[in-house]
Amino acid sequence: MADQTTDDVTATAAADGARIPTVIADDVHIVYRVNGGGGGKGSATAALSRILRREKGESRGVRKVHAVRGVSFTAYRGEAIGLIGTNGSGKSTLLRAIAGLLPTEKGKVYTDGQPSLLGVNAALMGDLTGERNVILGGLAMGMSREEIRERYQDIVDFSGINEKGDFITLPMRTYSSGMGARLRFAIAAAKNHDVLMIDEALATGDRKFQIRSEQRIRELRKEAGTVFLVSHSNKSIRDTCDRVLWLEKGELLMDGPTDEVLRAYEKETGR
Repeated sequence: MADQTTDDVTATAAADGARIPTVIADDVHIVYRVNGGGGGKGSATAALSRILRREKGESRGVRKVHAVRGVSFTAYRGEAIGLIGTNGSGKSTLLRAIAGLLPTEKGKVYTDGQPSLLGVNAALMGDLTGERNVILGGLAMGMSREEIRERYQDIVDFSGINEKGDFITLPMRTYSSGMGARLRFAIAAAKNHDVLMIDEALATGDRKFQIRSEQRIRELRKEAGTVFLVSHSNKSIRDTCDRVLWLEKGELLMDGPTDEVLRAYEKETGR
């Protein structure tokens, strides 16, 4: 989970009738450390040398990648926020930090409730059938077995994976990547979330599935949740989000209404 909850801020905001914050990113920096190359790096001797260097506080051959640089923003209950930027801009890294999966090098992430990152919370297994994975994914997100039974058929129907055969009874390793992504989204969307983060899930499937997904995101917002959506489809962002964060090289270039930010992004990048 992220570093700290926003309980005090939430209580004050609720008492004042103000918007309620769900995520606060305060000067967030994320740094990856990557071991450098070198001959014999896979040998036992080389591994021992690296351990000894770490014990001595040395970092020879370790390269730092500053993936997120001083990002600050506040997200509020009921918002759908798009994250845009070119490849490698830090979008997915930022989501992982909000989900509590990556530590911050500097700064803090505060969350109200449990953030759920689509594809991580619903960690599905290739050797199990789709049916068993619906149960596994639901349990991983904190749903009870009774809740899963009640929502099982809706999950299968929403995913659309049975439209051309009884694929739900087959192992997930037999699914296409698109089918797997649709099932993950369907499982995640079956539960109401405090904060739901979706990374390129709407890029899979046909337009009919995308429309269902966008409608479900709007429903999640109405149910007092916050949704973050990473997508390279500006249309999906426009159809789904009321606010956009634009990141480039780990920095937050712009934060504002969807149309305003997308116009600036499209003018700059030609996308």
